[in-house]
Amino acid sequence: MDHTHHTRLTSDELTPAVLEGATVYGSDDAKVGNVDHVHGQGSNATIVIDVGGFLGIGAKPVSVPVSDLDFMRDEAGEVHAVTGWTEDQLKQMPEHKDP
Repeated sequence: MDHTHHTRLTSDELTPAVLEGATVYGSDDAKVGNVDHVHGQGSNATIVIDVGGFLGIGAKPVSVPVSDLDFMRDEAGEVHAVTGWTEDQLKQMPEHKDP
């Protein structure tokens, strides 16, 4: 996928309402997961990504800082993110558990 023509989100757009459900792609453009939920907003947000599984079943939630993701909108207006993490690297992270 060519992300060069996609519009990067501003820090004001980094809110749960905008980000939840977004697809996350790794550096090789393979899908690595989906944004399950967001803690906080803006540049200090923490993003919980469901990694692996099928249709959300058996997925492992992991938490990463929003700075590890590049959120953008494609030509159709769909929000997605690109990260340098691979699916295997994300699966090795500790499982996120909400307090």
